Amino acid sequence: MSVRNRFLVLACAVLVLAGVAVASVLHASARAERRDQVQAGGPPVTSGTVSLASPGRMVFRNMAWGPHRDEVASVPATDPAGPRTASGVKCLRFYAAASTGVCLQAVHGAVSDTYRALILDASLRERSRYDVPGIPSRARVSPTGRFAAWTAFVGGDSYAGTNFSTRTAIVDTRTGALIPTLEDFEVIKNGHRYTSPDVNFWGVTFARDDRTFYATMATKGKTYLIRGDLLKRTATTLHENVECPSLSPDGTRIAYKKRVPGLSKDAPWRLYALDLATLRETPLAESRSVDDQAVWKDDHTVVYALPGDYGADLYETGADGTGAPRRISTAAVSPTFISAGG
Repeated sequence: MSVRNRFLVLACAVLVLAGVAVASVLHASARAERRDQVQAGGPPVTSGTVSLASPGRMVFRNMAWGPHRDEVASVPATDPAGPRTASGVKCLRFYAAASTGVCLQAVHGAVSDTYRALILDASLRERSRYDVPGIPSRARVSPTGRFAAWTAFVGGDSYAGTNFSTRTAIVDTRTGALIPTLEDFEVIKNGHRYTSPDVNFWGVTFARDDRTFYATMATKGKTYLIRGDLLKRTATTLHENVECPSLSPDGTRIAYKKRVPGLSKDAPWRLYALDLATLRETPLAESRSVDDQAVWKDDHTVVYALPGDYGADLYETGADGTGAPRRISTAAVSPTFISAGG
């Protein structure tokens, strides 16, 4: 091939790649513009006041397309599919308890995004902020509001495979004292101190005593439910094959996702409940793979997200394994149910 022909081939290749790049940018821009437009048949959303101290409300991240997409919104807990009030505060992940919220946000930069965690008061005003070292994944607040936790992916971006790394932090919302990673805790496995460079933690859920928490620990290709002690800085393994635990309001059970042999590697989980006293597992009625940290609506019902037309929809099912799953809200994720007293 002559030099001239080689130049022509190279020039054509550059033009094709440039065309692909431009098309990709235009497609992304058009999709972003569509997301700013209200979709037909979607839930009505209006601006207003959202309070974390109003009992009987479900507060969540609104994913309905339109000007209020990604904002923290509120509906009556008895009418989760009803008209929404949007706060103007945008979060990727959100949770609240005792008039205290945690909001994980993206900060868009010219080259790449960074992430942060905001601690919010009952009126969603910022009280403090912390850097988050990766893509936000899970968020929780303790029942008393004293502690908040978040998990981020610092390597990889999915729990489905094995090639990922997480960082989980816990902050005292009263003093601002931050535990930047649970990997500094002493791990007790099978009654003995355990160390391994591959240990990962994610999905914190808190007990009411402002000391005990539960989370997932992964090591050597297996996952474990751990009970953490904030005073002793220890993490003790309790049960194998538990991910994204969620403690029931009465403190007796854990709702979680469990990897079930034979399922697709991209959709490997089923929802279960674990009795902490007996370690007896109960499969829940949801037959689809749930990649979420479920939320307890009350002592009898868990709520979780599944993929939907506009990102995710919320479903509920009985915590005792009976009944059938029911969709309660479209285009919504990260729900919190505000009880009496905030």
